[in-house]
Amino acid sequence: MDPVKVLKQIALHLERAGEPSYRVRAFRRAASVADELPEGELAERADKGTLTQLSGIGKSTAAVIVDALAGREPAYLTDLESRGAPGIPDGGALHAALRGDCHTHSDWSDGGSPIGEMAEAARALGHEYVVLTDHSPRLTVANGLSAERLRRQLDLVRELNAELAPFRILTGIEVDIHADGTLDQEPELLAELDVVVASVHSLLRMPAAEMTERMLTAVANPRVNVLGHCTGRLVTGRGRPESQFDAEAVFTACRDNDVAVEINSRPERLDPPRRLLRLAKELGCRFSIDSDAHAPGQLGWLPFGCVRATECGVGAADVVNAMNADDLVSWAAGG
Repeated sequence: MDPVKVLKQIALHLERAGEPSYRVRAFRRAASVADELPEGELAERADKGTLTQLSGIGKSTAAVIVDALAGREPAYLTDLESRGAPGIPDGGALHAALRGDCHTHSDWSDGGSPIGEMAEAARALGHEYVVLTDHSPRLTVANGLSAERLRRQLDLVRELNAELAPFRILTGIEVDIHADGTLDQEPELLAELDVVVASVHSLLRMPAAEMTERMLTAVANPRVNVLGHCTGRLVTGRGRPESQFDAEAVFTACRDNDVAVEINSRPERLDPPRRLLRLAKELGCRFSIDSDAHAPGQLGWLPFGCVRATECGVGAADVVNAMNADDLVSWAAGG
């Protein structure tokens, strides 16, 4: 067994199960250290029992490496796989119909893994594509991408796509919606991207009338394809209340401008709530069921959104990421 792949696989299981980030980082760090060693050194250290002398490899990760090199499935991995991912539901037919994920983050902004690792994890889940939507520059707390950094990212994506074909990384952004409804990136650069997700991240408690106008302005922008986590709520921990806005007006504008309403699958968001999801369905909106993943294992959270969508009458024909990549890109470009 390849120790590096096994360590990464364990990290995926830990992320999917919502385990503490320090534990995930330990396995990803060990995988990186093992991968960078000269050929033969890992096996030599395993034989001599000196793996833990390497910075970044502890007792647990060393035991995994030893087992993998010996051709044994590590007990740590066996235990994780036997427990499964606690709480993740069966997404049913709708989950099976999804071809990709339109909202994901990498370590270029506030995600925890390189673009290539996110893409490989998505491909392992059976996705045909993943849309890379790192944050825009105003969101400095999330290391948002300046126009210059985003252009460099586009160059890297082209290189990765040449290696990963037929799997595709589609270019995108989660662009911040300013208080006046304008978008936090150069219009010419937004026009180069395959898919644009627009989200409110600031002034979440502004008065309902102002928030409604803010969202209507953003939705009317021809480069917006998906309205991200529209209420901004958090339903775990200390929580965060929903932003207040005229949902009927905003969802009607989404329908009329052919902007998909995101069904955000993150367990702490589950946004929008069911009553708004049903309203958007009744008004004839399209939807995008997204993981909003910030780590490879979180790409497996899509079933959370699929279950809620199915409960509210949303079918595959309503969901943009049930399209193949070419059709999704054509739709996002107004085709």
